[in-house]
Amino acid sequence: MDELTKIAYNCRRATHLIEKKLIDHLTLREKLELKIHLAGCSVCRVFEQQSSLINKMVRDLFHPGKITELKLDEEYKKQMQERIEEKLNKH
Repeated sequence: MDELTKIAYNCRRATHLIEKKLIDHLTLREKLELKIHLAGCSVCRVFEQQSSLINKMVRDLFHPGKITELKLDEEYKKQMQERIEEKLNKH
């Protein structure tokens, strides 16, 4: 398997890079790897959106007075779950 194929099909690496990106800087190579992977993996794109939202909500919790209660809209959660299940069932 060539290097590009390894990158394209490595969700574990992609999720690691997504989390790293939220707390630190990615190298140019890491940015490229992640971009290649996300171009073909909708499950990891959903993970990136959810992870970003969760990190934002946690940051907001540590700034008193901004938001007192954080919740995801029930309809949004239902749609996200359906999308995840649909993608997982295709693989």
